[in-house]
Amino acid sequence: MKYPDEQGETAMPTGPVPTVFEAIVRKKCLTATYNKLPIVLAPHIIFTRHGEMYVDGVVLEREGKPPREFKVGTFKLIGLVDLTLVDRNFQVSELFSPSDPKYADAALMAVEHA
Repeated sequence: MKYPDEQGETAMPTGPVPTVFEAIVRKKCLTATYNKLPIVLAPHIIFTRHGEMYVDGVVLEREGKPPREFKVGTFKLIGLVDLTLVDRNFQVSELFSPSDPKYADAALMAVEHA
């Protein structure tokens, strides 16, 4: 969704939620700081739980290095500091299960399998 700015030009919404939505739709990575460590995240779903927003995704890099094990992790959206969309594509992980019961009636947006 686009909104007109003061000059009448259309501007894209900003902030963490639209950034995550765009990353999921375009299958683009996010960079952020999480627990004081820089990460590159492949976001697969954004959902709510107990009134808070969460992102489940695969960490592709932590402190510039790949993790020892790839897994789908859960990240509280408010904890993803300096969240930025980057021009790096990702493939949907086979570890991600959109039918997981924790997403029932809570998913806001999820990646689509090709």
